[in-house]
Amino acid sequence: MKRIGVFTSGGDAPGMNAAVRSVVRTAIYNKVEVIGIQRGYAGLINKEFVPMNSNSVANILHRGGTVLKTSRSMAYKTEEGRKVAYQNLVEQGIDGLICIGGDGSYTGAMKLYEEHGIPCVGVPGTIDNDIYGTDVTIGFDTAINTAMEAIDRIRDTAESHNRTFFVEVMGRHTGFIALQVGLAGGAGSIFVPETQNPETWIDDVFSPERRKRTFTIIVVAEGDEDGGAINMMTKAKNKYPELEPRVAILGHIQRGGNPTAADRILATRLGNGAVEALLAGAFNQAAGLVKNDIVFTPFAEAISQKKSLNRDLYRLIQILNV
Repeated sequence: MKRIGVFTSGGDAPGMNAAVRSVVRTAIYNKVEVIGIQRGYAGLINKEFVPMNSNSVANILHRGGTVLKTSRSMAYKTEEGRKVAYQNLVEQGIDGLICIGGDGSYTGAMKLYEEHGIPCVGVPGTIDNDIYGTDVTIGFDTAINTAMEAIDRIRDTAESHNRTFFVEVMGRHTGFIALQVGLAGGAGSIFVPETQNPETWIDDVFSPERRKRTFTIIVVAEGDEDGGAINMMTKAKNKYPELEPRVAILGHIQRGGNPTAADRILATRLGNGAVEALLAGAFNQAAGLVKNDIVFTPFAEAISQKKSLNRDLYRLIQILNV
């Protein structure tokens, strides 16, 4: 390959810039030109191509967000849109792609290969940590540290007022953030989409013994089947109005901020590994880190397989809150 493209797609995640930097400099080291594609698949369709060199990625390692921007493209979901993207890639002389994003981004890359034969290697960039084929995704460590710091601050207010706080974290379909944050933040209970809440959850959380505590932090993934933190707080307040529960929805602050050292190193390793794999003839697969080794998983498998929540950690939270 003489020229490759790199883009970020889907939700932004801290560490994406570190991955872009690694992709660009690894390609240059291997005497390969790099074209940055702005705004993901929308940029592929709209010809938003920017030549990149070492200076293009200077001083971005520590920055959150993505310098290449990102978006979600409805046009790319059509065969006609993907055909336009392919024609633009051919016009630019781009021989292969590095896609940094989540499972939706992987799906778009897989379709581009299946329909038009463009080789692509994915890099898992999502705070949700829900990509199969890697122990951890870029942005997850930063997100849980951001949420943990917020909970530490909420704890001060909860203790001062003897209150219960329902803290909602991101996770529409998975509870990876809630699980880690709950354990690190000393939550009294956590609620995640992967487990079915018993009908007695209010009585379990606010048992007579637990109500003797001066305050409680309850972490809720936004996708929990009981409707998120606001609905759960309302149900608890209706039954135990003396608790004066409050809600804190952390929202998009979990996406932003400078990436942690762990995310910078992970992104750098995966960006490097993805480029070297692409140049070696790999295609239609995603890079990942498993037991500290770089591995590759076919897109179809990474998209279709479900990553399991660590049940031992979930049980540990229950043990520590007797």
